Amino acid sequence: MPRHTSFTANELADRALQHFWTHGFHASSMDDLVKATGVSRHGIYATFGGKKAMFLACFDQYQQQVVTPAFEVVEAPSADLKSVAEYFERQISAGEAAGLPGPGCFVANSAAELAPSDPDVMLLVKRHNDRLKRGFAGALTASMPSIDEGKASNLAEVLVIFTNGLWTLSRSVSSADPLRRAVRNFLHLLSDNTK
Repeated sequence: MPRHTSFTANELADRALQHFWTHGFHASSMDDLVKATGVSRHGIYATFGGKKAMFLACFDQYQQQVVTPAFEVVEAPSADLKSVAEYFERQISAGEAAGLPGPGCFVANSAAELAPSDPDVMLLVKRHNDRLKRGFAGALTASMPSIDEGKASNLAEVLVIFTNGLWTLSRSVSSADPLRRAVRNFLHLLSDNTK
């Protein structure tokens, strides 16, 4: 008779996310994941079929738990460059409260570790970056109605690259000061470039 599981797939992905986010995919053994999630190997395999599928499920968890709440200020219809600045400050403050250096961005970490050799991860990273780009482009257009669509898209792409770099930097600093300084300087340059 099959045992009743005491967790859902979402709960398991949620527990695994924290471990993968901190340690990465390759450094996370099945034994590590059993300890981190409190779920047996059998439970992990029965739920996801393996480590890779569980890792991919963590992308959905990350979007729901971290990206959507953080990025809603930029995706709002009224978003502008002040909203972009608010997004950065909220995330920097959260990292500061949790303690720096922090784990960075789960998606940026995955892009560096896995995306070049894994098309499934590459697709999820692309979807994430496309979402950021759309949000940033909308905020830029609202801030500068005279900016053409092509320039807004190009600047939004640069903003995505800056964002990924900023969260990567957050993994190696013990103070939020360089992060805030980088945001101030970058947004100042961005404003100058859109005049």
